[in-house]
Amino acid sequence: MRHQLRPGDLHPFTNFDIPHLLQRQAEVRGDHPFLVWEPFEGDRRVWSYAEFVDATRRVAAGLVARGVKLGDRVLVHLDNCPESIFSWFACSIVGASAVTTNARSVADELAYYADNAEVVGAITQPRFAELVQASTDPGFLIVTETDNGVPPGAGTTPSATDSFERLFESQPMDLRAPDPHLNFSVQFTSGTTSRPKGVVWNHANALWGARMCARNEHLNADDVHLTHLPLFHTNAQAYSVLSSLWAGATVVAQPRFSVSRFWDVSLRNRCTWTSIVPFCAKALMARNEPVPDHQYRLWGGGAQLPMWDDYFGVKTISWWGMTETITQPIVSDPTIRSTPISMGRPSPAYEISVRHDDGTPVGPNETGGLFVRGITGLSLFKEYLNNPEATESSFDDNGFLITGDRVKLLPSGDLQFGDRDKDMLKVGGENVAASEIERVVSSVAGVAECAVVAKRDPMLDEVPVVFVLPPANSTVDIQQLSADVLAKCQAALADFKVPREIRVVDELPRSTLDKIAKAKLRELANE
Repeated sequence: MRHQLRPGDLHPFTNFDIPHLLQRQAEVRGDHPFLVWEPFEGDRRVWSYAEFVDATRRVAAGLVARGVKLGDRVLVHLDNCPESIFSWFACSIVGASAVTTNARSVADELAYYADNAEVVGAITQPRFAELVQASTDPGFLIVTETDNGVPPGAGTTPSATDSFERLFESQPMDLRAPDPHLNFSVQFTSGTTSRPKGVVWNHANALWGARMCARNEHLNADDVHLTHLPLFHTNAQAYSVLSSLWAGATVVAQPRFSVSRFWDVSLRNRCTWTSIVPFCAKALMARNEPVPDHQYRLWGGGAQLPMWDDYFGVKTISWWGMTETITQPIVSDPTIRSTPISMGRPSPAYEISVRHDDGTPVGPNETGGLFVRGITGLSLFKEYLNNPEATESSFDDNGFLITGDRVKLLPSGDLQFGDRDKDMLKVGGENVAASEIERVVSSVAGVAECAVVAKRDPMLDEVPVVFVLPPANSTVDIQQLSADVLAKCQAALADFKVPREIRVVDELPRSTLDKIAKAKLRELANE
């Protein structure tokens, strides 16, 4: 039986929500910088807390004028830019949900997201405008003036669109009564099913993420948090922006990670904090240049790697989390020595269970499945959008979230990442379901069966490889079939999901019950 937050339950955010957190910070931190925009082209911009809240309430009023109502959902399809953050918070002021989608999505994926979320309109940028208009048929289409600071090319924006700048012309919207149970946002995340599921956060979830991430990261009002990871994902949303908002700190946003700009931006803004993934650290180290004197006191990442700390002269907090957990149920403490390459220890805010397949708890140096228990609608996501069956099946009989990850319990009490569900890949920080790729490949003429597995990659961690089996006794042009599979994947999947290799085979290895033996395929892919 899972624990759920219900109206009337007392909790840390009773009679509070995100718009009222914004307003509180505007009142007590009004002149302090909240958002700094560091584009690759164009002018650097700074908004104080007071300026940011005023602008966001204007955007909210502009959305209402375009028909957005309490409970509606709005597609926000943007690369990192100020408009992404304004849109996200403006929807919350209206009482609507921002549906933040991966900017690398293709038409088929966008159509699925928009249809599943039943969006009433969309906000995007010039280079995505035609794609969004053609694939989603939104009630309205609002387009930013630039592509993350870069002027758009001629003819890239359809004529029947609205300008984001016009939203700022509205009078600031009045605050509605606070409601922590109201839905706040939707993120589509890959599970082991063939299509991503929409993870719904309510305002209590978002406030939980803000408060707990700020605590886990030891953030304070003097911190400056460099944000270069995608704003459509939980890491940037909760670990960076919401945590900084709760602490009264400053967010420095970039269009994306840039190895050549990292230190210039960090030094100019006196950055003290950033979330980092292995790709970014490896790219910085590969430049083989002296590390400048900097203000960083802490970084956050998926594992504590001593070589990073020594090389960059900064302490790394290690953690583990997922979209469904809002924040980090496993996290290290910079004041307590942790085992290198571990994820940290269970957070006191969650119950953590690591079990063998028979349900018994693991002992030291043993690996098992990772389960997390919290309160649904507070410390765990509210639900999967329009999918009650998937919501219920994601919890076991004792109310623990089934994460699909496997971890090792170290003798020190730290937890170390062991593996993930074998049908899940981690491609450059993006979760990818093998079944999502297999669904597309199976639709290609000349494919009888297929199987997708991960191949190790020095920069991206893993990349997908697909093994394709043609129909029995058929004559197949292997080169043409491979080209057809690649073309179909490129048309239906974001680029990071497209297989890096297509291997046409005479047979697929089998295990018991005639299942495809993916363990053998992983060995073949990594030979």
